[in-house]
Amino acid sequence: MKFKKIVVAGGGSLGSQIAYQIAYSGFQVVIEDVNAAAIAATKRRLATWNLSYAQAKNATPAVIFDTNERISFATDLETAVEDADLVIEAVPEVATIKQAFYAELAKVAPAQTVFATNSATMVPSQFAAITGRPAKFLAIHFMDHIWENGLAEVMGHAGTDPAVFHRVCHFVHQIGLVPIEVKREHPGYVLSAMLLPFVNTALTLWVHGVAEPQAIDRAWMIATGASMGPFGILDEIGLRQVYQLLLATSGEPGKGYLVDVAHKLKCELLDQQKFGQENQRGFYTYPVPAFASAKFLTAG
Repeated sequence: MKFKKIVVAGGGSLGSQIAYQIAYSGFQVVIEDVNAAAIAATKRRLATWNLSYAQAKNATPAVIFDTNERISFATDLETAVEDADLVIEAVPEVATIKQAFYAELAKVAPAQTVFATNSATMVPSQFAAITGRPAKFLAIHFMDHIWENGLAEVMGHAGTDPAVFHRVCHFVHQIGLVPIEVKREHPGYVLSAMLLPFVNTALTLWVHGVAEPQAIDRAWMIATGASMGPFGILDEIGLRQVYQLLLATSGEPGKGYLVDVAHKLKCELLDQQKFGQENQRGFYTYPVPAFASAKFLTAG
């Protein structure tokens, strides 16, 4: 059965992208957020996605107009989720905030509604019980710059109904993305689990004073021909998300060193309001980062 009404809870950088991609694919979507100021900020973000889709997807003005017509807004959760088939949670990556959200959502959502978290660092079983419908709860992890990356990771927990899992995978197909089926819970899913050892090595070189971020990126880009290095990738992922991933994995055997990495990242970037591409300030400054210049690969 096709999802008809989708709600995205949280209109931040990624939440607004998720909603835009869904609307672009022909679905009605409601963006729910805490207050009018948050909604106003979301609308500003959506305006930037208009330009991104026009440039990257050759979306015509008519297509962009229709996409925006399929997006509505709400600040009252109960009103937003009325008749909803799917609610995608994209609230801040803080466990207590997510717990409070699901406790409230469980009280007001229709019985048929499927819940999905977009968390990048937490697994569905952490919230399954509080949703009140563990069989209809799972994760859909979208990547930043959805229009470029073209995939979403779908991960259930032990109690997720397989039919719900496959229905969600079908929905991911319907919105123009490839569903990456994650068969068992794993922090970091698939893509981040493969990427983390690479960026962790780069971060460790930085923390130990072996080389500066730009030198590390320059070495990687010259040697491999890649369009960006690990620190450019970190900015793209989002430094707040990276910080949470570092904390989540630092307790694993042999990874205690990541505590120091997380601390330096917090002190030197996050505490200075440098979050990466999300707010155009990270290891690089955007929208034109140094590594995008041809001179970057020849600079001393």
